[in-house]
Amino acid sequence: MEQPARAYRSHLQPACLPCRRRKSRCHNEASGSCLMCQAHGTDCIYPPNPRSLTEGSRRRRRGRQNTASAPTSRVIRAASGSRQPAPVFDSPEDQQNLHIIGPTGANDTQVLSDYLSRTPGASLGAQNLIPVPASRSRSIFFTRIDKRPLGINLYHNPAAEKLETIERIIEPWGPVLRDVYFAKVNPCFPVFEEKAFREQTSKGIDKVSPALLACLNAHALVYWSRSPVLRDQYCPNGRYIWNLANEALYSELHLQPSISIIQAIILNVGGRPTTSLMGNAALLGAAVSMANSLGLNRNPMGWDIPSSQRNQRMRIWWTLLFYDRWSSLTHGTPPRISRDHYDVPAPTIDCLCEEVPDESGEAVAEVFIALMSLTEVLNEFLQRIYRIHGQDDQVSGTLELQLNRWVESLRGRVRHIVVRGTSLNVPGSANLRLSYLAIRLLAQRIALESTKQSTEADRNALLSSYFQARQTAEDIVSSSREFGPFQSGDFWPSVSAFVYPATVSFLLRCALESCDSARDIAKDASFRIARDLLEVIKGHKEKHGWDLADLCLAQHSGIVEKICREATPDDHSATQESENWHDFLMSDTSFLDQFFPSFWDPPGQEPLA
Repeated sequence: MEQPARAYRSHLQPACLPCRRRKSRCHNEASGSCLMCQAHGTDCIYPPNPRSLTEGSRRRRRGRQNTASAPTSRVIRAASGSRQPAPVFDSPEDQQNLHIIGPTGANDTQVLSDYLSRTPGASLGAQNLIPVPASRSRSIFFTRIDKRPLGINLYHNPAAEKLETIERIIEPWGPVLRDVYFAKVNPCFPVFEEKAFREQTSKGIDKVSPALLACLNAHALVYWSRSPVLRDQYCPNGRYIWNLANEALYSELHLQPSISIIQAIILNVGGRPTTSLMGNAALLGAAVSMANSLGLNRNPMGWDIPSSQRNQRMRIWWTLLFYDRWSSLTHGTPPRISRDHYDVPAPTIDCLCEEVPDESGEAVAEVFIALMSLTEVLNEFLQRIYRIHGQDDQVSGTLELQLNRWVESLRGRVRHIVVRGTSLNVPGSANLRLSYLAIRLLAQRIALESTKQSTEADRNALLSSYFQARQTAEDIVSSSREFGPFQSGDFWPSVSAFVYPATVSFLLRCALESCDSARDIAKDASFRIARDLLEVIKGHKEKHGWDLADLCLAQHSGIVEKICREATPDDHSATQESENWHDFLMSDTSFLDQFFPSFWDPPGQEPLA
């Protein structure tokens, strides 16, 4: 039979947008949907025909773009006024963001809006958010602004191209990998409302931010071997996928910033392994700035919007606040969020659990609530650590008291997790226990430094401070030794990896300050605890593939091995034993650089997430 001639495709009939992204041939159908879109179940959307735009329509379109960028284009008020449908704060189909208006400008806007509402035919285009009954929330105003910079093609989306590459690499396991994320991570660290996310993705992954999906896939890769379905399948190269996810994130951050990008940044910063600290710091700064611009720092409980939107806004703020505080501790920089600049309430079980929780779901929610309350305690420590003016030596006692009060406020199984180190089979509990011990060690180190600087402190008080801090470090070793396959494969935020090198650094410092020779150092109790900790996490690395051990092993295995070799008698031991290590340390401080490599340049690693 004679084959039909291929239809001529001119610029008047271009390929549809999904076929362009797939780089597939677009066969037009009389029904309006091409064959490829029918096969994939996607919406067949064609770009506008530039020849069909008259000069007048082009002028009108440019006028609408300029109007949308005006600061008073559309105002949405969170209190008083007539009742209108609640706005959607972030939607894939919405090409505009709701930018909050500051308190000073909000007062001016409210007066002008009230005046124009009484004038027939005059309006600011205001849309009101009526507070729920009995709410005392203040008036909060938003204005609509374009997500994209002017002059950028609406249909140009480099992030979607990166996501398509990632999806091809992990196919056909993309949905399974995302199921692993919602099973292992999201209950312990609720960035998403799972039900709303699945409803959105059921309409097609093109309905979700490409950068968000790219970072979610990359974030979940670390749990690949923990899935019964995926553990026997080939795991893709995580480094390559993280690089693609980073490119998608940065391009969408420039072209179309939104609430989804803040979620993507949280997933990116929390990704493991962590090697790009400067990049994470820049992303966190951008996320905090966008969160303030979008009003995520404000309490939405009194807003007349769907409860799913209220809960989602608070979830994003809680998780962003967590990484801001804990990365401040681990990266050595002041926090970006001040306690005076937000009024989002603390998490509750009702806000965390979408449905009536069972016992296991309630236990996981209690662990997250305790983790966030501990994060508030950490903020008090950070204010003390990074305060440049007005240092107070008596603050250390106050900090320890606040931590002890937090422990006393705990009840039930959460108290057992924190105090006794039991019930570690609850998801997220091992991380909560380690986080508490890290802050307890921090409090004792601050107290130790205050004791050393005090002119009235005696030797016994100094030794007591040393013993208390060393006991906490030993508790970290004991708690880590009890980790099994469940705890190693459990949820761990990226910042938890820094607890171990900080603990080992402190123990080695104690040994170096109190001993003069390598043989004495090897016999010191602090050095033995540091060596035990390295052996414990190395065992978890070898048995369970625990990546949280990588940073500590890379930084401190060499110095421990060096000291052990120096302490072993050999032909040159006579000269080495006579060497005074204390004098050597004091005369050449570069020796410390060999023993304590910088956190900013982890050996043998390239920037990832």
